[in-house]
Amino acid sequence: MERVGLLVDGRWLESRETLDVVNPADEEVVGTAAVAGPEDVDAAVQAAVRAFPRWSQTAPSHRAGLLRRAAQLVRERQESLARLLTLEQGKPLKDARGELQASADALDYYAEETRRIFGRVIPTDVPNRRSFVIQQPVGPVAAIGPWNYPVLLLAWKVAPALAAGCTVVVKPPSRTPLAVSRFLECLVDAGAPAGVVNSVIGPGGQVGATLVRHPGIRKVAFTGETQTGKEILRMAADGLKRVSLELGGHCPLLVFPDADLDAAARGASYRAFRNMGQVCNAVNRVYVHRSVYEAFVERFVACTRALRIGPGLEDPDLGPMTTREGLEKTVQHIEDARAKGARAVYGGSRPEGFARGYFFTPTVLVDVDHSMKVMREETFGPVAPIMPFEDLEEALRLANDSPYGLLAYVYTRDLRTAFAVAEGLEAGTVGVNNVVGGEVPFPYGGWKESGFGIELSHEGLEEYLLTKHVRVDLV
Repeated sequence: MERVGLLVDGRWLESRETLDVVNPADEEVVGTAAVAGPEDVDAAVQAAVRAFPRWSQTAPSHRAGLLRRAAQLVRERQESLARLLTLEQGKPLKDARGELQASADALDYYAEETRRIFGRVIPTDVPNRRSFVIQQPVGPVAAIGPWNYPVLLLAWKVAPALAAGCTVVVKPPSRTPLAVSRFLECLVDAGAPAGVVNSVIGPGGQVGATLVRHPGIRKVAFTGETQTGKEILRMAADGLKRVSLELGGHCPLLVFPDADLDAAARGASYRAFRNMGQVCNAVNRVYVHRSVYEAFVERFVACTRALRIGPGLEDPDLGPMTTREGLEKTVQHIEDARAKGARAVYGGSRPEGFARGYFFTPTVLVDVDHSMKVMREETFGPVAPIMPFEDLEEALRLANDSPYGLLAYVYTRDLRTAFAVAEGLEAGTVGVNNVVGGEVPFPYGGWKESGFGIELSHEGLEEYLLTKHVRVDLV
């Protein structure tokens, strides 16, 4: 059984209290994690504060070297980390390997970005006066991640923070703390100085809140539910801390009459059900032009029917959901839709042969409308409601009729339609004839209640930097 501790000032520590980590495929305990108390959070932040002056002054090549060595260790340990991730989160082993690979790629990318923290000189109208602008690290960072992609979404925060010269205190998700802790161990083993990387585990309402409120923290980077993000923003406001939030998605996918329906069905099925729909960029609403509606639904159901369900270690297409609460919410959303007239043309219940675990059949709903919870709220489960539209204007109105704006997708062969829809969708990322997710070279961020701030790309690095103007009079 795996056991992980707290990482404070370069040391792994035990605690009086622990929490159990449960395998969602069979509901058996697969590990335990130390739970931080207020004094542990304070010690971790104080360690980050002490380490910050020296780390912020290290050469870019030194910071880059640490990130590269850590990336190499992640790759060398990929199999053991992936197995651990599958055991605690439930995703298929191949998806867990992909998450570890992408996490290593993020470390490598930001190793390169350490050399691209630039300033500029601004001409002045005063003789013998020079003005220039420099960028400096913001300070100790609280990095708080979710349980659905626990390693990757924290790598997206830790890598740019360290590259910028910040120190970090990570709060891994309480449900899935094992693989994250072993990922952070790679940074320690790669040579991270004491206090540069710290980790405190525990419930968000206790450990997370204490961390966000701590006066030593100068920036908070969070991925999770919108309501939790709003609470973090309120807490951070007392200290006027910088905050970046990547929140709920409830993403639409639009299919126009000239689209490649086979490609659209494959893309929609992949993005709707990958990780059992437990991802902020999942397709949660599908809008299809009425003239091709029936043909698309037929293809989409065929793609969905082909997906194989099973325990993640058996490497199926889909594993279990990660939490019992998520399973119950999925069922509730389907029941609400059915009560209001929707039909499940595939799925809608738990699969046969799984007496234990949080398994659910991917579900396709038709006859849906915007009065249903599944069309208004993020289910965070394997449900895809499909609704027809008449024209481009209605498609945009329906897609934008949501408080969320993280990603959106469109399938069309017409360039005019593609540009009109891409520019009209209220979302931070739009995929045209693809279901793009987050990829490290490209900016990733939400509009509206999907958050603010950018992760990934060079813009993601700038979230951890402050701008300073220096004026010099030559006397």
